[in-house]
Amino acid sequence: MLGRAAGTDSLEPVIVTGTRALDHTQASSAVPIAVYDAQRLEASGFTDVGRALEAIAPAVNMPHSQTSPSAANTRSITLKGMAPDQVLVLVNGKRWQPSAVLVFNNAVGRGSAPYDLGAIPLNAVERIEVLADGAAAQYGSDAIAGVVNIILKSNAGGGLYAAQSSITDAGDGFAYDLTGSQGFRLGGAGHLTLSGDVRHQDITNRAGPDPRNGNQIDQQVGDPRALDLSFAADAGYQLALGFDAYGSLIVSRRDSNSAPTFRLPGTSVIYPKGFLPRVEPLIWSTTAISGVRGELGAGISADLSNSFGYNSARFDVHDTANNALGAASPTDFDSGTLKYWQDTVNLTLRRNLADIVVPGTLAAGAEYRSEHYSITPGDPASFNSGGAQGFPGFSPRIPVDNARKAVSAFVDAEAKPQRWLTLGAAGRFDHYDDFGAATTWKATLRTDPTDWLGFRGSLGTAFRAPSLQQEYFSSVVSQISPTGAILRTGTYQVRDPIAAALGATPLKPEKSRDYSFGTVLHPSNNFRISADWYDIDVKDRIVLGDQLKGAAVTSILLANGVTDVQQVQFFTNAAHTRTRGYEISAAYSADLGGNNLLETILQYGQYHTRLVSLATNPQLPSLPLLGATSTGLLLSAQPADKLTSTLTFTHDRLSATVNVDRYGHWVSAPLGVAQTFGAKTLVDFIGRVGLTKNISLSAGVLNIGNVFPDRVNGGGAIGLPYGDEAPFGVNGRFYSLRAQIAH
Repeated sequence: MLGRAAGTDSLEPVIVTGTRALDHTQASSAVPIAVYDAQRLEASGFTDVGRALEAIAPAVNMPHSQTSPSAANTRSITLKGMAPDQVLVLVNGKRWQPSAVLVFNNAVGRGSAPYDLGAIPLNAVERIEVLADGAAAQYGSDAIAGVVNIILKSNAGGGLYAAQSSITDAGDGFAYDLTGSQGFRLGGAGHLTLSGDVRHQDITNRAGPDPRNGNQIDQQVGDPRALDLSFAADAGYQLALGFDAYGSLIVSRRDSNSAPTFRLPGTSVIYPKGFLPRVEPLIWSTTAISGVRGELGAGISADLSNSFGYNSARFDVHDTANNALGAASPTDFDSGTLKYWQDTVNLTLRRNLADIVVPGTLAAGAEYRSEHYSITPGDPASFNSGGAQGFPGFSPRIPVDNARKAVSAFVDAEAKPQRWLTLGAAGRFDHYDDFGAATTWKATLRTDPTDWLGFRGSLGTAFRAPSLQQEYFSSVVSQISPTGAILRTGTYQVRDPIAAALGATPLKPEKSRDYSFGTVLHPSNNFRISADWYDIDVKDRIVLGDQLKGAAVTSILLANGVTDVQQVQFFTNAAHTRTRGYEISAAYSADLGGNNLLETILQYGQYHTRLVSLATNPQLPSLPLLGATSTGLLLSAQPADKLTSTLTFTHDRLSATVNVDRYGHWVSAPLGVAQTFGAKTLVDFIGRVGLTKNISLSAGVLNIGNVFPDRVNGGGAIGLPYGDEAPFGVNGRFYSLRAQIAH
């Protein structure tokens, strides 16, 4: 289930992430890397890439926000409890685009523009490689916590088609997924693989009675209604003179519908009994990768590629009102559109060193990247005089239509001077036209005293450039206070005079130092165990500061002509954090004879982030840049540890899989007061039967114990029993059926 090296029965997949050598496996790597193939992703029982990966990878977390419009519809993943934008996502080894949507509400990932893995059809994925090590010296900005590399299917024949449906134990959240993948041969030396997915989910709701409104169920706490359409293509063709052309295309569209918080009776004359606004984003994502690679002669190979990524999100708001307009207010609003694109050109040259010095690889190259970010304002009624309740329209005080460019040069070397010793070094120089230059490096060492025992370690630096979203995002939204009151919160660019007067300064890149060391034991082809320890120190960490309010804030707002905002937030390099942890992984398979096969995988990770120091507000020292809620979301709102395990027994055409996931405790302050949420264990069961060689049926019960996160203290007073931080959501037990045809 982890994949196998060619020509062996080993559990050691050949890897392409974290190294530019062509012969490394998961067990022989000098850095910690995990590989999850399509079979194991499908065995999770989930149909979207992010949720499937989160269920089986201990370092990966995917918080399930319910009431935050910016987070509920674009689900982010994190690595090792760090921020969503501190992990770099690649597709076929090429940089992928982050979302245009910035998480600006009080949810995990606050202040980040995350990667939306839900845009990739799961059936298009051959495997996912997770590098849990800093890699900015190899790949550039964002790879502070690590790298997730999604490898697409590239088969020249055969196909897989499936239909899956599910429903919760409570009877809501009905979902279906129709997916297919087919490979075609192009001429005699090429392939074209097409994959598509149609995924629909109804709303789930675990809200409680609202005592403010006659104990009615007036809130929505759960997954949004969503329809995802996604398509992927991967192609390759052998050209003349030893060169190959390749390309990939991913296109997706998401229509979703979520709710912020209920507006009480008396809020609007249009809705005398109160109302629950509906936020409906339409999200488009497009990725196009093309390139050519081959041998130049003298042992040198070249790879020249271009990768373009685009993401847009248009927000419409329904069943709401602009209270200042009274009975004349519309009830439907266009709240504006966010757009982001990036284009990357990369040239990498590689030379095998075996015939020159010692066995090894030397790679060098250059990269050029351009980015663009814009905000299209909503219609005037959506933002004027308080704007649409639930999601006021975008109306930046300073127009947002910004771009930047970056150029890079890098070198990456690996040598094996002795059979038992592997040394690696990488260096990279990046120059951005908006903040300047950054230089990073990385060194690795691997020693193998025996054929079955290895020790490995790495030391390096990394950086993360402030995203265009963090530099230029601007919005005014309505948020619920711990007492249930609705407050207008302005998020202003650091260049805005309001933000500058309140302590904002131009953003700098985050800079980190990281090291890891570990050991790998692989005494046989069917057994492997590894353990790695991490330490990541991040200075000038970019955070979305706390909502500042009070007399001084009001005075500055009034001086700038702003009368409908009660609190202000902005981005700042305020935090210095340190993340430490370790991860242990074991995999075993056994042929029991009689067509019986047993496979088991056990992984455990523990991660802890602490605040080393926090900068003081340079303009208003009495107002902290981070308060209890923001600090909790930054440091402790993700599980402190996580265990994932899978046991699969196969007999002929019958198989049974048991997944056990344990999420450690987390600490957050969803209503302003810190609370510890206890550890939870979820158990899933999936049974499969092969009706024929190509047709199979499966049925599953996920979260057999109907486990929910702890309730929020005080949340019952406003009908919101659960917070937005739960990594496994609040849906409880659900059932699934799947039919599959493979040929």
